[in-house]
Amino acid sequence: MAVLAIDAGGTRIKLAAIENGVILNRTSLESRSSEPLQPRLPEIKDALQSLLPSAAKLEGLGMGFPSIVKGNRIFGDVGKFTDAENIDFCQWSEREFCVPCRIENDARLAAIGEWQFGAGKGYDNIVAVTLGTGIGTGVIVNGSPLYGSNNAAGILGGHMTADIDGAQCSCGNVGCWETLASTAWLKKMCTTEEIAQSQLRDGVLDYQAIFSAASSGDSLAIRLKEDSLKVWAALVVSLIHAYDPEIVVFGGGVLSSGEQILEPIRKWVRNHAWFGKDVRIVASPIPDQSALLACEWLVRHSK
Repeated sequence: MAVLAIDAGGTRIKLAAIENGVILNRTSLESRSSEPLQPRLPEIKDALQSLLPSAAKLEGLGMGFPSIVKGNRIFGDVGKFTDAENIDFCQWSEREFCVPCRIENDARLAAIGEWQFGAGKGYDNIVAVTLGTGIGTGVIVNGSPLYGSNNAAGILGGHMTADIDGAQCSCGNVGCWETLASTAWLKKMCTTEEIAQSQLRDGVLDYQAIFSAASSGDSLAIRLKEDSLKVWAALVVSLIHAYDPEIVVFGGGVLSSGEQILEPIRKWVRNHAWFGKDVRIVASPIPDQSALLACEWLVRHSK
């Protein structure tokens, strides 16, 4: 029995057909997350149908979404797909595919995917951190995903206050970790004049460009890199103190820089964590697949 999977990220909507932990086919669409999602549903339906082998029997549809999800409904406007709260995806799935739909926060799905298929396989206590457009977190405690009374436990690591005098975040909180070091906030972390005088003035301002320019000695890029590394490292210490994991798994597009990110974080943890100084801190071996693969688990195990 196959499962169709949707991972609605801020940059790409990833789609896949999965069976027994194997991705049969996959594709992606541009997110256009500032636009309504309802008009995109026919396009998403057609893309999903094209992925399913003709002989496959469909068991269900799993979906990861960057918001709080409860009772297979999306809650909270986080500045992406702002009409999603009003869409009944379960009704859509039953109508278009004749199968049930299960929806989960995308960062929690990534943690489940790491636990079942990735770097967290064999561990019972895991924190997964996704560095991308924003900062997502997901937590496995004693061999079970962490949910809480509002289904929000563990997923808002990027939206805890790190600076009480900081900027207001899209979530409504002030000084979130995400406002201090994420792709969505990079332009607010420096001035237009600073960008104009640096190697970053031409092209897209993202962490790939920052790490590349920093290696060439660009002073703005070096500052942004070092400041972001401190933020991510301090966040990891806070997550270790909160959830006491055996392993912290990093994913997301920023991790293309690999050990340039992980080793400074490990050093910071050794110097600043109260306990857990020897927690494994690793990059995901399946960063583009973890949330998609977890959709099969979600269809079969969700509440």
